[in-house]
Amino acid sequence: MTSSSARPARPSDAPATPTPTAAASGRASGKAILLGEHAVVYERPALAIPLSALQVRADVRRSSGPSLLHSALYDGPLAAAPPRLGPTAMAAAAALEVVGATGDSIDLRIESNLPAERGVGSSAAVAAAVVRAVTAAYGIVLDAAEEHEMIQRAERVAHVAPSGLDAHAVRAGAPIWFEGGAVSPVVVAAPLTFVIADTGVAGRTREAVAGVRARHDEDPAGTTALLDELGELTRDARAHLAAGDARSLGAVMDRGHVALDLLGVGDPTLDELAMTARAHGAWGAKLTGGGRGGCILVLARDDESAAEVAGALRAAGAAATWTTTVEATT
Repeated sequence: MTSSSARPARPSDAPATPTPTAAASGRASGKAILLGEHAVVYERPALAIPLSALQVRADVRRSSGPSLLHSALYDGPLAAAPPRLGPTAMAAAAALEVVGATGDSIDLRIESNLPAERGVGSSAAVAAAVVRAVTAAYGIVLDAAEEHEMIQRAERVAHVAPSGLDAHAVRAGAPIWFEGGAVSPVVVAAPLTFVIADTGVAGRTREAVAGVRARHDEDPAGTTALLDELGELTRDARAHLAAGDARSLGAVMDRGHVALDLLGVGDPTLDELAMTARAHGAWGAKLTGGGRGGCILVLARDDESAAEVAGALRAAGAAATWTTTVEATT
């Protein structure tokens, strides 16, 4: 039996020496977890949406000197990049390895409007863009499984034991259902407008994950009940998306925010922004991602309402807001 982990042969595998082009680019978008964060670690489902308003672009060309990285966070030799950019360095190394060019030097430039450490998939999106740029420079197109694994290698540097959700979500371009490590599409009956608001406080994902684990050890029954509730809310959200019921979806988001608060991953700033969004007519609002900082995800009634909500959130102290649309799939 052939191992499922074996890399499928591609026509581009044939050349013994890869021949890079002069330059190439790769792009990826951010993501938000609509429902299911933390619960997904405990075998419950999660539902993620793309954030087309948040984009990463990576440009790469072959270099004759040491590999260099140019970004808003760091500019210098790739080998000397700070630990927080370890996932980016790993993405570049993994991509060079898969194309058979580990000895090559590259000049890598990254432009992104994704806020880092805010639960919107920054590390995974940057990794995806880098992998796509490097492989494109060598004329190689990875299949979905290969590309996912390259991003996961970078995500393991960022998060140690990532679920794989972010690596799938930043590639998807449409909402996805993630359960048991498998991904499936989600039916969206009508377009939806979301506002993402950055609290300005870095999320503490590792701390939050460890806190939920400790809570589960100390109170398995109570924690399991909350995780089960989050799982059911995620299933409800999928049904409301398929029915085009934005009002009910917003109510589910509100309940999800409360459950995550009870799970211990909330933050007063997140609560304040969520309440502000609801007070200005949003259908619903919740924290998204690891929590204890980061961003909130708001479901607006329409584009006009989204503009009002975004303004109110900035007035309430949000460091930045973005508005994005999830298109209908039917």
